[in-house]
Order: sequence, then structure tokens, then C-alpha cells
Amino acid sequence: MNKITACLWFDGQAEEAAEFYTSIFEDARIVEVMRNGESGPGPAGSVLTVEFELFGRRFVGLNGGPLFHFTEAISLMVDCESQEEVDRRTEQLLTGGGEQGPCGWLKDRFGLSWQVAPQELFEMLRDPDQARTDRLKQAMYTMHKLDVKALRKAYEGTA
Repeated sequence: MNKITACLWFDGQAEEAAEFYTSIFEDARIVEVMRNGESGPGPAGSVLTVEFELFGRRFVGLNGGPLFHFTEAISLMVDCESQEEVDRRTEQLLTGGGEQGPCGWLKDRFGLSWQVAPQELFEMLRDPDQARTDRLKQAMYTMHKLDVKALRKAYEGTA
């Protein structure tokens, strides 16, 4: 069991969201669905929480109602090995009404923020050469979905 598990607040869509997320990622599963009993808080038999796992990390989706909404103050980062994976993950997460944001960020149809980025970006950002990382960041700031080749060219100064 995880010592810390992220609890994601949904307005009645926790099970749908868990099914969506576990359908996207290969190493994913729904662990447990907890339903409300006669004492609530929701109607008896309705879903209260859904525990699910993505790449070994547990999450709980809570049907807490309309009181709170997701913001960009928290996001889930997807570390991609290639441009093809960046493209696929972005497309999958935008399915059904998501919204693309700047610099590889997006919101899925439930309003949860994600950062879809290539591993190579983080490797380049660690470079102590400030001129290279400045060019990289400036290129990244102009993008929505991240383009690995364009980022590399900016980093190398060949853009």
C-alpha cells in the first residue's frame, strides 16, 4: 500500500474517469470500487470512490460533488520516450472534449491537468549551458503539443 495516494475529486464521474485513464495506459487497472450504502453520502449503490493504478502508482477518484474543481495547480506528468508517444498520449488524453494548453499541458474531459513531455526535454533542461537551455525554453513556450525535433534544434542552435 502507498504511504501517500492522490485523491482526485470528481462530480459523479470518478468511475468513468478511472475507466478512461486505465484504458489509455498499458500498465493500469481498477483496484476497487466502493459504493455508497443506505447511509450515503450519495444514493445507495452509487459509486463513492474508485481506486485505480497507473504504472504502479495508486490514485483514488472520489465522487465528492460539484463543490471543488481541478485547477492547473496540480497536474499529472507523463514521461514519454518518443515523439510518437507524445502524440499518442496527447491524442488519447484529449479524447472526448479535452483541451490542449501551452508547453505540453492539457486538460482532459474531466478537467484534470496533464503534462505530456518527452524524456529528452528534461535531459536537455539539465544542461548547465544557459544559452542552450534558454533557446530550448523559448521554443517550448511557443508550442502547444511538444515537438521533439524542434526542441532539439532550438537547443542545439540550429533552428
